[in-house]
Amino acid sequence: MKMDALWLRANVIKTIRDFFWERGFLEVETPLLIPANAPEEYINPIITLPSWQLQTSPEICMKRLLCRGHQKLFQISHCWRSNERGSRHLSEFTMLEWYRAGCDYKTLMVDCEEMLQHIAKTCIPESGYFEYNSARIDPFIPWQRISVQEAFLHFGQVDVYDCLRKGLYEEILTSVIEPALAKFDAPVILLDYPAELAALARTKPGDNNLSERFELYLGGLELANGFSELNDPLEQRVRFEEANRVRSNIGQAVLPLPEPFLDTLAYMPPSAGIALGIDRLVMLTAGTDSIDEIVAFTPEDL
Repeated sequence: MKMDALWLRANVIKTIRDFFWERGFLEVETPLLIPANAPEEYINPIITLPSWQLQTSPEICMKRLLCRGHQKLFQISHCWRSNERGSRHLSEFTMLEWYRAGCDYKTLMVDCEEMLQHIAKTCIPESGYFEYNSARIDPFIPWQRISVQEAFLHFGQVDVYDCLRKGLYEEILTSVIEPALAKFDAPVILLDYPAELAALARTKPGDNNLSERFELYLGGLELANGFSELNDPLEQRVRFEEANRVRSNIGQAVLPLPEPFLDTLAYMPPSAGIALGIDRLVMLTAGTDSIDEIVAFTPEDL
C-alpha cells in the first residue's frame, strides 16, 4: 500500500464521520463478538469462542438500539466473513452502517447522493469523480434509478422472476446486469428487489411481490445495500428459518437465530438502514481496481 493511499483512506473515513456528525447522527460502537448474526444463505460467519461469532455486520445490535428509541445512528466497524478473498473482497473488512427512524429507503438514497458528493468535493477535489476499471463515475450528474425487473428485462432480455425460479439470478446478475451498469457514467441505484430477495427488508405497501430494497453501484461495483426495515418479528423469524433451510440444503451449517433481536423487533418504529463498504469506497476514491492497494496489510502480509 502506498503512503498516500493511507492518507486518502484516513481522509475518506474522517469525511464520512464529519458528514454524519454534522447531520445529528449518534456514532455508536457495538460488540464485534456476538452469539448470533442474522442468518443469510451465502454468508458464513467466522466462529471464535464456542458458539460465538465475529460479526458479519453490526446490523443486529444497531437495530436493537433503534428499538430502544434512538433515531439516527451510524457506525464504522470491522466485520468478518469466512472464505472471502479477491480483488474486491477481504475476510476482514470495514463497514459503514447508518440507520434512520421515521423514514424509508428513499431517504437513504438521498443520503448516499449527498455523502458521495461531499467525499468527492473533500477528498478528490481536483477531479471530482470516482474511478473503477478505467470508468469515471461523476456523482454530480443525475443518478440513475432502475428497478431490478427493468434491469433484467432491458439488459438481459429475461424476466427476473423466471431467473429466480430457474436458479439463474446470480449468474445473470454478475455476467450481464453488473457489466451493463458499469457503462453508466453516473452512480446507479438498483431498486425494488423481488420479495424472495428481501432478507431483512419490508415488502412494498400494496405489492407483496417487491421489497423496499436497493443496491448502489459505481462503475458496476456494488458499494452499498439498503432497505426499509422489516419490523415484524414473526415474519423475520420465518425468513431466518428459511435461510437456514437453504443453508442446510446446500451443505452449509445451520446458524443460531439472534433471539434478543427478534424479541425486541416489534418495538422498532418505521425505519431504514444501509451498509456501505468502506474499502470499496476508498478504492473508487483512489481510482484503483484492487482492494489490496487501499488497506495497510493484506492477509498474505501477516
